[in-house]
Amino acid sequence: MNNLGDFKRFTSSLKEGGVQMPVLFVGHGSPMNGIEDNVFSGYWKKLGQEIPHPTAVLVISAHWLSRGTRITAMDFPRTIHDFGGFPRELFEVQYPAPGHPDLAKAIEEGVSTVNVALDHEWGLDHGAWTVVRHMYPDAAIPVLQLSIDYGQSPQYHYELAKELHDLRQKGVLIIGSGNMVHNLRMVAWDKLSEPEYGYDWAIEMNEQFKQLIINGNHRALMDYHKFGKAARLAIPTPDHYLPLLYTLGLKSEAEPTTFFNDKVVGGSLTMTSAVFGEYK
Repeated sequence: MNNLGDFKRFTSSLKEGGVQMPVLFVGHGSPMNGIEDNVFSGYWKKLGQEIPHPTAVLVISAHWLSRGTRITAMDFPRTIHDFGGFPRELFEVQYPAPGHPDLAKAIEEGVSTVNVALDHEWGLDHGAWTVVRHMYPDAAIPVLQLSIDYGQSPQYHYELAKELHDLRQKGVLIIGSGNMVHNLRMVAWDKLSEPEYGYDWAIEMNEQFKQLIINGNHRALMDYHKFGKAARLAIPTPDHYLPLLYTLGLKSEAEPTTFFNDKVVGGSLTMTSAVFGEYK
């Protein structure tokens, strides 16, 4: 496979005649959501039952930041426990989904505007497995991760996503996993049990982001830093926000948007998530 034509020929063998898969942006929140049965994980499970059965799952997680863009290419990605201070039960979780080296190679060679390197070290971090294990608990569907080149602009990530669009028509479910509003330093830990407690700036920016998504104003969402102090509080670092831009780059203009898990947690985090496209 040496060019985009080869990439399209390979992906055409994945799922001939299938419907276009939706794209998901998932607010993954605490790693504990990976083992708890709550309103968030309950909706992930529901989506797994409603979305057409995928050929593979490709996740862009806030927790794999790299120099350059990389894609997992091993036969069986390891389960990464990239957190601390949680119960032993969480560290014992294994999600033994297979990888898809051929698909990884096709993406590496098919993306034309940037270099995508094959990675045999990473695996599935908690931005991926905590969500996917609820959607597909039998771990039978291949799962890959695409890293976030942290030195690049929002425009870079948005445009890179567009090159992956053909995968949607071949049965690949693409998930951006992060949080629209994510400020861990300002979490009100004493308010975690208080439903819907949110700082004014967190609620303001979450609603503004949703409206811009509905209006299709992706340029404004890429230029989020222009929104001033509220945006700086909502996105003190862009790691959890950038997965949203990948999903927006994959969205077709006329596709519907369905928001879910639209809740504030601990004052400064929002779990707001979205399905782009038809899925029922």
